[in-house]
Amino acid sequence: MPAPVLSGPQYLREGLRLVLTPSLRLFVLLPLAINLVLFVGLIYLASHQFSLWVDTLMPSLPEWLSFLNYVLWPLFVVLVVLMVFFTFTMLANVIAAPFNGFLAEKVEVVVRGTDDFPAFSWGELIAMVPRTFARELRKLGYFLPRAIGLFILSFIPVVNIIAAPLWLLFGVWMMAIQYIDYPADNHKLGWNEMLAWLRQKRWQSLGFGGSVYLVLLIPVVNILMMPAAVAGATLFWVRERGAENLVVQR
Repeated sequence: MPAPVLSGPQYLREGLRLVLTPSLRLFVLLPLAINLVLFVGLIYLASHQFSLWVDTLMPSLPEWLSFLNYVLWPLFVVLVVLMVFFTFTMLANVIAAPFNGFLAEKVEVVVRGTDDFPAFSWGELIAMVPRTFARELRKLGYFLPRAIGLFILSFIPVVNIIAAPLWLLFGVWMMAIQYIDYPADNHKLGWNEMLAWLRQKRWQSLGFGGSVYLVLLIPVVNILMMPAAVAGATLFWVRERGAENLVVQR
């Protein structure tokens, strides 16, 4: 059996295979198109503003420390990349949330082999919008105070050197929350209960979030990997919750 932290890449890999199957392609196309439009727009904006953002965040060093600019510049390039990545990911998931929730339902049907969810209809999809939108706002409420704190940290001289590693760690955790929340919400698991469950599965969650984080940083590839992350998170939910139920029954 693989170590808990290594199960994350396996879930993502299997999720990618699932979303490429004919039975699920239909439910992938629309969120894929939304992500593509948003990605092109954000890349266009970033290509025109990237240098300005890096220069704004870079601390002003005295002349005798100017040699450190060669060390710090790559670090702040990474910081801007992480911030752009976060913006794209959060916006894409807010817009595509109903479709991602519906995709998570259909993946679970395929994985379990039983369909306990209502049949597809545009009416059902529209009915999911208020619930999924409210859940995305709850994620933003969790994300924004922490992101603002890290953003402020990025402007504090010397201390801001640790901002990029903290953004990375926070980003890995947020990726686990973002995607595993779709199947959790489909089963009406409360927000606090979902967070508590993820903390119980800390290493599995970080392994999954880390693998999602890495592939979503790859331009173009990340567009396809978002639906794969939803499918992988659903596999995570079904298998990890199933393992818990087996332990309880024994």
